Amino acid sequence: MAQKSVMEKLKDVGPGAVVAAAFIGPGTVTTCTFAGGSYGYTLLWAMLFSTITTIVLQEMAARLGIVKQSGLGEALRDKYSNATARILLAILVICAVFFGNVAYETGNVSGATMGLQAIVPGSSKVTWALAIGVLSFVLLITGKYKYIEKFLVCLVILMSIVFLATAIAVGADWGAVIKGLFVPTVPKIERAWFYIAGLLGTTVVPYNIYLHASSAAKKWKTKEDVAASRLDSIVSIGLGGMISMCVIITASAAFYGTGAELPKNGGEMATQLAPLLGSWAKYAFGIGLFAAGMSSAITAPLAAAFASSGILGWGEDMSNAKFKAIWMIVLCFGVGATCTIGASPTEIIMFAQAANAFLLPVTAILLMLVCNDKGFLGEFANKAWNNILGLIVLAIAIFIAFRNITAFTESLQKLLGA
Repeated sequence: MAQKSVMEKLKDVGPGAVVAAAFIGPGTVTTCTFAGGSYGYTLLWAMLFSTITTIVLQEMAARLGIVKQSGLGEALRDKYSNATARILLAILVICAVFFGNVAYETGNVSGATMGLQAIVPGSSKVTWALAIGVLSFVLLITGKYKYIEKFLVCLVILMSIVFLATAIAVGADWGAVIKGLFVPTVPKIERAWFYIAGLLGTTVVPYNIYLHASSAAKKWKTKEDVAASRLDSIVSIGLGGMISMCVIITASAAFYGTGAELPKNGGEMATQLAPLLGSWAKYAFGIGLFAAGMSSAITAPLAAAFASSGILGWGEDMSNAKFKAIWMIVLCFGVGATCTIGASPTEIIMFAQAANAFLLPVTAILLMLVCNDKGFLGEFANKAWNNILGLIVLAIAIFIAFRNITAFTESLQKLLGA
């Protein structure tokens, strides 16, 4: 068989691009904006680490999906046939993915709402949240969401290009950028670890690991395709991480050290795009934020249904009543929390990202257990370098989550008391 050229290999990108589009959502834009606005370039290293972590874990997930032609939930059921083990695994997966996605969905709906409010200042948060919930429900129940999602992802990509161009236009201090990327620093300022955990949680999304395994199994059917999937993960997720870094850079230029208060809504966050777009910034930002939130508001409930149905042995038939019930619950909780929690959308989104950082180690451990079983994956089981990278990633992720406990608890109390 003739070797594919680099361009032909790049045309094969697919599941990795879906993962990148999924994590460049309202949570990423909001978290990166606050990180850059609060600490300048000093937390760029956390985004670099998060991007590398995502590539390492998503490569394992894609490899598992291709070799086993199944998602992580189904693979765990195949590997652990003991009834007690399956019950414990189901509890872990449901806690890490189902409940995590409830928090994430709240951030998605809040983000989409914030984008619309940036376009129409003074409009009702509750009205927009309910409208987004109804639209998401209709698209999911009819199956037409796929077409809408492609359109929304295109808008997200457009917004990403705008952030990249703006990062170049603002005239950043590139020496400070490089230092922020490669010299890990934790500012001795309130909530620094909360933002670090947020950057990790908004990039390394636990449900994306389940989503990637299933989508890779659908795209690639032979073990020879593992190399193509690895390139897909590196290129797509690497570009996604670069866009996130650009958001930090533009926010730093717009807010850090200027004496301006951190933005409370989408309209204020849009000012970071003013150097490139001027008065059009709020409209471009609002549309992009809505697109990012809406696409994630559709995919997050689905991912929760795929993961939960897989580990419970219900299959992945979208017409199954149990499958539908799972995504309906996640969607309803997300809309309900957005409408009833009095905190600002930005605080809700930040909390959701930090919560994901706590849930990540559970999914990472389960993934590594499966990928290390040579009897299960044969020659495609993890090599020593996979495990070294995986264990480093896991150790740092647990450390970040541990250091974030106090700030996370304070944020939860603030949300519940709002």
